[in-house]
Amino acid sequence: MKKKLKKLERAAPELIPIEDFITPLKYTESSRERSLPDLSPEESERRVLLLKKWCVFKQKQDEAEKKAIKALVESQQEALRELQLESEELYQAAILRDEGLFPFEREGPTYTPPLPGYDPPEGKCVDITKVYTQ
Repeated sequence: MKKKLKKLERAAPELIPIEDFITPLKYTESSRERSLPDLSPEESERRVLLLKKWCVFKQKQDEAEKKAIKALVESQQEALRELQLESEELYQAAILRDEGLFPFEREGPTYTPPLPGYDPPEGKCVDITKVYTQ
């Protein structure tokens, strides 16, 4: 048994051609698609009601999120108004943009307009398709 294992370990693994991973076109025809079974009226009604409940839930969730954000913005504005009444210097420092908060780099366009009269050189195509042999 050990000799057979050593022999298998020494043997080079067989390469599997890429063609084995490509699905033949005859299997992608629309005639091969499975049709869904017809639903009973009770099941279709249950699914419609479930979808409506889900929509109501997501709508309430969205409204709650918007309400929370609005409350946070209003409290921030109130705090800035109070700070402005206390000290104008602190207010000006508070409303300055913090450039280090979100690292953001920008550059100009990465392309340039074509040069007038430029004749590009002809290129050669190098075929790098892998060929598998056994």
